[in-house]
Amino acid sequence: METTVGVLGLGAMGFPVARHLLAAGVPVVVRDVDPQRVAAAVALGARAAGSLADLARESDVVTVLVPTDDDVCAVCLGAEGLLGGLRAGSAVLLCSSVRPQTCELVAAAAPQGVDVLDTALTGGVRGAEAGEVNLLVGGDAEVLERIRPVLEPWTAAIHHLGALGAGQVGKAANNLVHWAQICAVTEALELARRFGVSVPVLRRALMDGPTDSRTLRELDQMRLTWHAKDLANAADLAHQVQLDIPIAETAREVMRGIAVADVARLLAGGSLHPLPGG
Repeated sequence: METTVGVLGLGAMGFPVARHLLAAGVPVVVRDVDPQRVAAAVALGARAAGSLADLARESDVVTVLVPTDDDVCAVCLGAEGLLGGLRAGSAVLLCSSVRPQTCELVAAAAPQGVDVLDTALTGGVRGAEAGEVNLLVGGDAEVLERIRPVLEPWTAAIHHLGALGAGQVGKAANNLVHWAQICAVTEALELARRFGVSVPVLRRALMDGPTDSRTLRELDQMRLTWHAKDLANAADLAHQVQLDIPIAETAREVMRGIAVADVARLLAGGSLHPLPGG
């Protein structure tokens, strides 16, 4: 039987997921607060769900791609929530970057026979657009294998990390590395610039050495959103296991002062943070 996938949230990540599924011939049902996004998905062949309950009833697998823990709880829980309409044998994939406790809360509220996996996405908007998302999964490995065919059209790699919540722990680790790298790369390039070294030339040189990274190569394409949330999640997890993570605290402070325009100026050879008066 065909597996119908519900895509709940058609933002920068969700819309490409729906698009790649449709291109692969997978039936897709969508819902979003923005009717224009829904219309765009329908134009590609998706069906629009009139409510969360309708989305649940029409889907075998639902991908939840909303921004925050509160949003996940709002769409999944309660009398009008997604969980109320799901049938036994269906699966919910929590693709948002949320706390493991949120995944556990949703799983505890799921009807009997409904499986919940946390399937955190890494690779950013460019990965989603290309259908090359890296998926970090927590939950039942057998459920993951059962639904793998509807994950493959929009992923490059799928990693099962352990029990429910492990995917979100993995995403927090990924995010800590990601934001710390951005801080280190921008500071290093600014340091060299102040000694008269050309930033574009140095950046190319660093790409040929052991410091090469995707962050170094794609820094000019990054939108620098969600750092506050991501690093707060990492700090919360560290607190739970009594681990001091000073890099995360430093990155939280540094990222508050870095904008996309700052990075663009630096990579073009200008100052990361211009001094007053020029």
